Amino acid sequence: MFTGIITAIGKISRVQPLEKGLRLTVKAPGLKLANVALGDSIAHGGVCLTVIKKMKDSYQVDVSRETLDCTVGLDALGGEVNLEKAMRLSDFIGGHLVSGHVDGVGEVEKFEPIGESHELVIKAPKSLAKYIARKGSIVVDGVSLTTNSVKGRRFSINLIPHTIEVTTLKHLHPGAQVNLEIDLIARYVERMLSAGKA
Repeated sequence: MFTGIITAIGKISRVQPLEKGLRLTVKAPGLKLANVALGDSIAHGGVCLTVIKKMKDSYQVDVSRETLDCTVGLDALGGEVNLEKAMRLSDFIGGHLVSGHVDGVGEVEKFEPIGESHELVIKAPKSLAKYIARKGSIVVDGVSLTTNSVKGRRFSINLIPHTIEVTTLKHLHPGAQVNLEIDLIARYVERMLSAGKA
C-alpha cells in the first residue's frame, strides 16, 4: 500500500528486454535506499514494482508485459518517474490509501497556469468515469490528488506550486497520457453493490 505522496523523482537509466517484459534500472539518489530490501515494493508513476537488485543510488525492477500493456511511462529510457516506497502501518497517511495498481490511462486535455497554481483537466477512460467524484481522491502518475470538478469523463484538478515542483506532473501537456488509479473505497463499494444483485 502507498499514500500517493511522492518522496523522490527517479530516472529510468537502463531498459533491458526480457522474454516478455522489461528489466528497468532506476537511478534514484533522493529515495534513501538504505532501508530498501530486495523484494520491497516501490511505486513508479503509480505502478507497484518489486526491487530485485540494489546498487549505490540505483535499483532494478522487472515489469511484466501485462503491466506494460495497461500503463504508460515505464518503457522510456531516460524518462522520469514519481517514486514512493511502500508505507508501513505506523506511517502518516498524507494522501489516501493507494494500491499501486493502475486502473487505466487518461489523456491530458488542459494543463495551464491559473494564478500561482495550475489547472489540470484529464479525460478518463469510459470504464473509470463512474468512480470519479467531485472533491474525491484520484491518483495521477502516482500522485494523490483531489478533484475539483467532474463532467462526464473529464475531471479537473488544481495543482499547487509544491506539487508541480516535487513531481513529474510539471512535464504534462495536452495530449500526454497519465496512469490513473481510482479511489480504493469506490472500487469496493461497487463490488459490494454488484455482488448483492447476483
